[in-house]
Amino acid sequence: MRKPSAKPEHNGSGQLRIIAGEWRSRQFTFPMAHGLRPTPNRVRETLFNWLAPHVPGAHVLDCFTGSGALYLEALSRGASSALALDSNPAAISSLRQILTTLKCENGQLLQVDALRHLEGQAATPFDLVFLDPPFGKDLLEPACALLEDKGWLASDAWVYTESEAAPSALTLPSTWRLHREQKAGQVYYALWHRLAKD
Repeated sequence: MRKPSAKPEHNGSGQLRIIAGEWRSRQFTFPMAHGLRPTPNRVRETLFNWLAPHVPGAHVLDCFTGSGALYLEALSRGASSALALDSNPAAISSLRQILTTLKCENGQLLQVDALRHLEGQAATPFDLVFLDPPFGKDLLEPACALLEDKGWLASDAWVYTESEAAPSALTLPSTWRLHREQKAGQVYYALWHRLAKD
């Protein structure tokens, strides 16, 4: 798996390849930044195999989009809309250029602090959410709580997480059930299914 550079400068670029769907095999560059961990192709392929029946027509939210790998993959595979959040202006600018190149009109981008944005009430619930926050900043569990408490999730939404801690060690909403998990290097990848409340 690719790891961020240990050098103090972060103005390099990485390569992103869309695996499948409408934009299959298209390649793009994205700006590298401190703490950025693009989801490896192998893990991304496994994740979207798990999600295959649920992506077409889905409303997707990518809370810490970074390179945009998961966001673009979901749009390529038929998501009806997708919203990406990131506080890094270079990441959002890069993704905006990619959407223009792809002539994609159903992708939205916001340069915001994800947790602050999630503190607001959702206008429309999302069917699929990606959570791949920078590690070491205590962002994952608060983001999960806000997604649940502020109405961001559809009744049977799917939530993907990347974490340093094992899924069993995370404190997540009681309505979420672990569906699949995998570990690559020191990173845990997990897919959760939200069960509608009675």
